[in-house]
Amino acid sequence: MNSRGSSAAAAPEREHALRRVMGTPALVVFGLAYMVPLTVFTTYGLVTTLTEGHLPAAYVVTLAAMMFTALSYAFLVRVIPSAGSAYSFTQRIFGGHAGFVTGWTLMLDYLLLPLINYLLIGLYLNAQFPSVPMWVFTVAAIALVTVLNIVGISVVRNANLVLVGMQIVFVAVFIVLTAGSISTGQSLLAPFFSPDLRLGLILSGSAILCLSFLGFDAVSTMSEEAKDPRRTVPRAVLLTTLIGGVMFILVSWVAHLAFPDWQEFTDPDAAAVEIMNSLGGNVMAAFFLAAYIAGCVGSAMASQASVSRIMFAMGRDGVIPRSVFGRVSERFRSPVGAILVVSAVSLLALVLDLGTVASVISFGALFAFSLVNLGAIKHFLIDHGRRSGRDLLKYGLVPAVGFLLTVWLWFSLSASAFTVGSIWLVIGVAYLVVLTRGFRRPPPSVDLDEKTVSPATSSA
Repeated sequence: MNSRGSSAAAAPEREHALRRVMGTPALVVFGLAYMVPLTVFTTYGLVTTLTEGHLPAAYVVTLAAMMFTALSYAFLVRVIPSAGSAYSFTQRIFGGHAGFVTGWTLMLDYLLLPLINYLLIGLYLNAQFPSVPMWVFTVAAIALVTVLNIVGISVVRNANLVLVGMQIVFVAVFIVLTAGSISTGQSLLAPFFSPDLRLGLILSGSAILCLSFLGFDAVSTMSEEAKDPRRTVPRAVLLTTLIGGVMFILVSWVAHLAFPDWQEFTDPDAAAVEIMNSLGGNVMAAFFLAAYIAGCVGSAMASQASVSRIMFAMGRDGVIPRSVFGRVSERFRSPVGAILVVSAVSLLALVLDLGTVASVISFGALFAFSLVNLGAIKHFLIDHGRRSGRDLLKYGLVPAVGFLLTVWLWFSLSASAFTVGSIWLVIGVAYLVVLTRGFRRPPPSVDLDEKTVSPATSSA
């Protein structure tokens, strides 16, 4: 009798429980896979041209800006270690309505991130093998990543280790080859500073590059699958941001030294191919393609895993249908419904173009980043009254700088990105009005403390 009762009581908890298998190294690898170490070459020609040959300087500015927001994430994840990331933070700090709006806008970013990777896979492989239609590569990539995510986060973790490792090997080879091509009279500091440097151009380039750092937010979505999340996740958030930023700066720096005449790019969008051909011919170009595609697959896996966890957290709260999004597979312990919905949305890669997707992908992220920075200030200084000199510096100044920087980047988006993002936001608010009957009742919510969903709790 008691045994049956215990089993029945444990069933709902197992239904909402994710498997804790990720330590700090695995979380950092997950975040780096999400960032894609070789993503520096995606916008290399564009931002190098925009900054007039000062891409590494723009990365330095971006890294500095993102570290402030990463610190706010690290502060909050220690007290709110839940799968919903910025959604969970704002829900707890500002209430259910703000949490919904944050989650809704952030979904725009996360839903498009897997899609843009599938687009890149199709474009690059179709260019290499033109006899095979682009849609074949795109659909195959969606199917592969979907299966891996359904099987479970352990498979994603192990696959990411291989894919990130392949990119790091390429980076090492690239740096070695570059070292032999640097002319003796070349200034090593010119990519960071030169007499003709223009700060306005550096800041414009920095605004574009901020999307390269979304891996730290992805790490925070894995709080319910992390071992000892109050310790491991904050460390992984900061390490992912720092390691990724240093790698971006290093690769862009040596690339500039190898090909300093940025004005001679035949096509800025294909500048990476020109650099690889100049360094090692067709062999190096083929190695680059293999490593880049591996990076896209790794990023697609990580981004699909992250958005499915955000939708899982919202579904578990009843903000979106719980029957589809708020349950995990009994066999695989993964949110299958959310994963399949993300895969269905990713099929839009068959009809959308890369420019359209890229122009709106940052709207939701920067909106959420701004609220997370404000949330850190409210949670520690206002709600908990921590106002010592050290607290004012740590929980006041740092998040305030992060907020100002992310708002500046948000308003630096293109008009088209702002229009599409605003339409998405209006649709979300309209749905919230219906859901809450004109804000007369709060949106449905549950306790998101990890103790209510931890497998360890249910087994105890």
